[in-house]
Amino acid sequence: MHLRYSITLGTVAALGSAPLLAAELQLKIELPRLAVAEYHRPYVAMWLEKPDQSVAANLAVWYDLKKRNDEGAKWLKELRTWWRKAGRDMTLPADGLTSATHPAGEQSVSFPAAKAALDKLPAGDYVLAVEAARESGGREVVRVPFAWPPKAATTTSAKGENELGAVSVTVTP
Repeated sequence: MHLRYSITLGTVAALGSAPLLAAELQLKIELPRLAVAEYHRPYVAMWLEKPDQSVAANLAVWYDLKKRNDEGAKWLKELRTWWRKAGRDMTLPADGLTSATHPAGEQSVSFPAAKAALDKLPAGDYVLAVEAARESGGREVVRVPFAWPPKAATTTSAKGENELGAVSVTVTP
């Protein structure tokens, strides 16, 4: 009986000391409203890169899911950087990863560690990459560095020039 009690306390102590269980990655992405004759919502891909620029994890892909015969997926190739690194090897739509395009304005997205498989990332430096491309528009990639797992809540940001506005990453333990 005493042994069982010790194991239970050890298990509880181990779980309580694991900082990744509650860790979270929060993103704010500004999609500017461009003054053009024919505005189309951008396709957007978000992924994490390791220091060697290889893909550590795909986070989200926003594209036109409602087009007939999955025609929206054929335009994902316009997200050239993401497509070459990870997109062409994926089966889309991917549950929990793909969703519809978002309107202009600030978009907030949260990724709890366990849900986004962040808890499986080795400790180290990473880069959030966000790429946006629009029909009859341009294409842009913004990269924001951060460290994982977070020891304290931190926010880092970068700013795009055309297709993306401010992009910020907040990591919380």
